[in-house]
Amino acid sequence: MTFHLGILGGGNISNTHARAAAEIDGAKIVAFCGQNREKVKQLAETFDAAAYENLDRFLNHQPMDVVLIGSPSGLHAEQGIAAAGRGLHLLIEKPIAITTEQTDALIAACEKAKVKLGVFFQDRVATDIVKLKEWIDAGKFGKLFLSTAQVKWFRPPEYYGDSHWRGTWAMDGGGALMNQGIHSVDLLLWLMGAVSEVSARAITAIHDIEVEDTVVATLQFANGAIGTLEATTAAYPGFARRLEITGSQGTVILENQGIRSANLRTPIAELMRENNSAEDERSTSPTISNTRGHRMIIEDFLRAIATNGMPLCDGRQARRSVELIEAIYQSSRTGQPVKLTADE
Repeated sequence: MTFHLGILGGGNISNTHARAAAEIDGAKIVAFCGQNREKVKQLAETFDAAAYENLDRFLNHQPMDVVLIGSPSGLHAEQGIAAAGRGLHLLIEKPIAITTEQTDALIAACEKAKVKLGVFFQDRVATDIVKLKEWIDAGKFGKLFLSTAQVKWFRPPEYYGDSHWRGTWAMDGGGALMNQGIHSVDLLLWLMGAVSEVSARAITAIHDIEVEDTVVATLQFANGAIGTLEATTAAYPGFARRLEITGSQGTVILENQGIRSANLRTPIAELMRENNSAEDERSTSPTISNTRGHRMIIEDFLRAIATNGMPLCDGRQARRSVELIEAIYQSSRTGQPVKLTADE
């Protein structure tokens, strides 16, 4: 069975999507669409596909079964709803959309059209993180009661200045948290469970942008655990992303996508691997050279279509990270804690 893929967007992440898809047997890239004519043309020539500027013409391309959306975040919902209306399955770059209202409309459109909806959260396929999830779910860490997540990355002024959409509320939906920190938000929710209350403060420390480049939040989880979350694009020169999880049976520390250390009352040998703290290029650059995670997410999504199964991260799971980020922004604006529904 061959899946015919269209790629919506002409930026760095669409290049990553295309390189990842090109590695998959049974997947064929047939069309690209984006506002940057030269970049879209170059991608189309590289991957032997059609090039479009007009969204309607792109969505009418035949044959096409799946659309990978890597356009500016503020367009995800609108473009996704249009694609779902054509009966096309959707795999969307994070965030799924920039508000829960947009997300709900997109989910409803996909359910009505009976098409699959998935989101790129490639940390969910990282070997160490998958094992950690299994062991947490099996109770190996006992009762979880504390987590600390840090995303201290750096983006130079031109990262925002050379873009018409980055760093804007309308198209980026936020700053360091919505764009970069959202991967750690998804991991916290996936590993620790739902958040019931949040207090936060967001500031624009050094960048000339509408949105925050630095945020700190304290989290109350539905299971009684507490945690902190820090995200910034102002920490020169950019550092390894870090996540610590502590339970009654011990503590594990993740750096980037690998386990750096694990100290448990009953040790698990497989938790420790060599070179787990390899540099994550995302800490200093938006360009991704390693396509492994994106390829595995695409493979999982195509498998979900073929088997009528559930993608690793579907629309409703992806909604949780947007909802939590909205609550963090609301708490920062009001100076008050914000409660969440905390559905598991």
